[in-house]
Amino acid sequence: MPAAYWIARSRINDPVEYKKYADLVPAIIAAHGGKILGRGGRYQIMEGPKDFQRFVVIEFPTLEAGVACFESPEYQKAAAYRRSGAGVVETVMLEAL
Repeated sequence: MPAAYWIARSRINDPVEYKKYADLVPAIIAAHGGKILGRGGRYQIMEGPKDFQRFVVIEFPTLEAGVACFESPEYQKAAAYRRSGAGVVETVMLEAL
């Protein structure tokens, strides 16, 4: 089975509320077999809009494991913090070749 990658771009509107979300997510990801490869940190936008200032890449053993993590009640509860206006996120799950 090929690995899969959760790729997210985000814009943080309320750092205090967004941190509540960000603090919960690593344990949820680990519980679903995920490994954070990049989260925050330095970046350089090479092309495209500069609407986002935080980038995340997480590896999962399979696409199904990544989707299950995203759809899990635990993740959805954590995501409610950012969905209440603390941030805007685009998330893609990509299966490796």
